[in-house]
Order: sequence, then structure tokens, then C-alpha cells
Amino acid sequence: MTNADAVPTQPQPNAGGGLARLALILSLGGVGLALGGALGSGSGSFSFRIGLLMLVIGVVVSVVGGLAAIAALVMGRRGGWAKSRMGLAALGAALLFGSYFATQFMAAMRVPPIHDVTTNLADVPQFTALGVRADNLAKVPGQGDPAYAGLTPQARWQAIHAKAYGDLATLHLPLDTAKAMARATALVQNRGWAIAKVDAASGTIEATDTSTFFRFKDDIIIRVRPDVSPAGGVIIDMRSISRVGDSDIGVNAKRIRAFLHDLAKG
Repeated sequence: MTNADAVPTQPQPNAGGGLARLALILSLGGVGLALGGALGSGSGSFSFRIGLLMLVIGVVVSVVGGLAAIAALVMGRRGGWAKSRMGLAALGAALLFGSYFATQFMAAMRVPPIHDVTTNLADVPQFTALGVRADNLAKVPGQGDPAYAGLTPQARWQAIHAKAYGDLATLHLPLDTAKAMARATALVQNRGWAIAKVDAASGTIEATDTSTFFRFKDDIIIRVRPDVSPAGGVIIDMRSISRVGDSDIGVNAKRIRAFLHDLAKG
């Protein structure tokens, strides 16, 4: 065969097309699986652990879809805009979902796996209307660590909490108890937390915050007491505790910081 007889190799018309469709199915299917886990867990159809497992599997499926999308874009780079559009959509979905999961994972790695957070470790606010979960101190990290040798679960929790959330502290406001309670109650209502109890006599507010997708519930107590020091005014402590899970990925501390910041602003 001479050079004149050689037939130039052309990209196959469907090169990358089928792979792009598969990539889109995987990327969106992974997102759908994760949403199904969130909705099922939030509705009580199955446990939150199954929902989280579905989330992780969904991420893996979506990442595979993203890799397939890259391959499809390379293979079908001359296959027309329709195929490129499918590949880009699949890649975009995988990147967005993967980025969200990576952000949550990194947040979890930056904080200890505890779920009970307060501004006052020496005098922790106690719930009366909302109960504390039975396994609250069952899985406190540090067991077997020489640094925490001989410490009870509560003492380990206090030590780990103090190291991770040393910035959380009792808030002082130049208000009387009634005005401070009214301001705190209004702020709770504005945040949409479900109020379980407002007790003016004890100066406590108990409420529950529910997450958007998985419908995780975190119970909160705000305690307002007169400041008996020469400074006067009131001192305000807060506690936020997750009902399920070992780690709150820093959500409870973030909630307390934001609430007290807004409470101090008035």
C-alpha cells in the first residue's frame, strides 16, 4: 500500500458518547443515592448510620463518574458539543459533590470526635425538659492514650474539650436577667429552633436545632444568671449536644460561637 492509499484515521462518531452518558448516570446517581440516604434517615425510614453509609457510597460512585467523564471528554473531544456537554455536566456534578464531601471530611479531621460542647466545663448547664442521651460519654476518645491514663470518661471529655474549644467561655452582658432572657429567647426564635422550655425562674431556655438534610437534632440550653461580682449584669452559659453520632464535626461549637456573638451585639 502506498502513502496515497493510506486512509487518515478519523475519530469514531460515537467516541466518548456512550462513556459520557455512563459518566453522567454515575455522577448524578451518586448524588441521588446520597440524597436518598439523607431523606430516608431524616424521615426515620432507617438509621442515620445507613444514611451516612449511603452518602459515602454515593460519593464513591460520583467520583467514578467524574473520572469516566474526564475519559469521555478526552476520547470524544471531536465528537460534537452534545457529547462534550454531557461529559462536562457529569464532571461538574462529581466535582461539586466531591468538594462538599471533602469539605465536611476536613472539618471532621480538624476537631476531636466529641458531640457535647459548652461554655462552662466547671459548671455545665443541665437539661431538665430535654434529656441527655444515654451513651453521651460512652465513646469519649483518649481511652488507652497515656496522656489520659487514669481519667474517667467525663474527665477525658473535659480535657479534650478544653484543648479543642478553649475559646468558648461564659458571656457577660450589662443587662438584667429579664432583658437578657427576652433577648436570648427572641434570638432562639429567629433561628427557628424548636423551643422545649423557657423557665424565667431558673433562667434557662431549652431548644432543638434540626439540620436540613439528614434532620440531625442537636439540643441546646442557654442559662442566664445574675453576675454577683462587682461588675453586675448577667452571665450567660450555653451547651449544645448532638443526639446521635460520635463526632459533630465542630457544628455545636460553631453554633455556640455564632449565637453568643449575636446575643452580645443585641
